[in-house]
Amino acid sequence: MATDIFAQARFIQTSAQKARLVADMVRGKDVVDALTLLKFTPNFAAHPVSKVIASAMANGEENFGVSRDDMYIYRITADEAPTRKWRRFGARGRFKPWLRRSSHITVILRERES
Repeated sequence: MATDIFAQARFIQTSAQKARLVADMVRGKDVVDALTLLKFTPNFAAHPVSKVIASAMANGEENFGVSRDDMYIYRITADEAPTRKWRRFGARGRFKPWLRRSSHITVILRERES
């Protein structure tokens, strides 16, 4: 039975749809390769996703004694978090809502079987 190495970031100020685009790029990759790829990704959501992956990698090294070269991204999800409803006032007394969306990013790593 493989051990799941877990990390989560909550209430990230980017929409879950945009975070999923970045998460889909790194799903199934080795941790070191994923962090290198995210370093050069010009997407705003790439930074929070890379921080969560780095945190999970550190959890695996410290708590389970797994080498960073042996870990891969088993599961990564970006779920919707609460939406802040902002208001702008439009012409002729109208009300224009702005939806400030946020997301929860969850990463589960596993050790490669040799």
